[in-house]
Amino acid sequence: MNAHEFRRRGKEMVDYVADYLEGVEGRQVYPDVEPGYLRPLLPTAAPQEPETFEDIIKDVEKIIMPGVTHWHSPYFFAYFPTASSYPAMLADMLCGAIGCIGFSWAASPACTELETVMMDWLGKMLRLPAVFLAGEAGEGGGVIQGSASEATLVALLAARTKVTRCLQAASPGLTQATIMEKLVAYASDQAHSSVERAGLIGGVKLKAIPSDGKFAMRASALQEALERDKAEGLIPFFVSLCGSTGVSGPCRGGPAVAGPLSRLPRWSHARWYSGQPASP
Repeated sequence: MNAHEFRRRGKEMVDYVADYLEGVEGRQVYPDVEPGYLRPLLPTAAPQEPETFEDIIKDVEKIIMPGVTHWHSPYFFAYFPTASSYPAMLADMLCGAIGCIGFSWAASPACTELETVMMDWLGKMLRLPAVFLAGEAGEGGGVIQGSASEATLVALLAARTKVTRCLQAASPGLTQATIMEKLVAYASDQAHSSVERAGLIGGVKLKAIPSDGKFAMRASALQEALERDKAEGLIPFFVSLCGSTGVSGPCRGGPAVAGPLSRLPRWSHARWYSGQPASP
């Protein structure tokens, strides 16, 4: 495909996408297929010869669309709204064209710096204290992860690394293995399954804290767990808070658990999990 054909096919794809979104209300929201439906409909090996653009679109409608859950449908009420819009799709086209990988500043300065600035925008929208922002000093800030599950894991691993370094600095004789077997994290019993997976991947104990009648973490239960675990020689280091869940909606337990969290060592980590900045 050369630039001339790309221009032509690109316009056709824009029309296809626009038609899909305008007509998504008429599609069946949840697919009527069984697990494994797709494999018999596809070749057993990658095609050796190219197909025409028209045939590919036909395959999308005939093979792919019957197995798609249409998250943009006005009749889709599960989970949370998908993060897509016409401006976002145009931005994805530009990102795909530039195609840089921002693993370091030198790899693409604009990529790194734009992410830093925009994360500060988000922090200000959430009214976070200045210590959480990068600003010009660069002491805070954040990075965009690929998914909520990935963000949970990165937060837990960062907290685990920080507590390990702090303890080893205070007691050089401590090994990482000794510290790891004593680390314990906490999450609400309403927390997303990604929090539990993060604990498994991170190799640390994760304890579920009971919630109250409004699905918020019970501060008294957290306090009891913290005191009991510290008395047993464990090291509390990570608390995952639920701002909202896919099952119960908004949970307002943040202020209530501030007391127990304020008595934790400075390297403890509290994470606020929410499917969206504001839940209806």
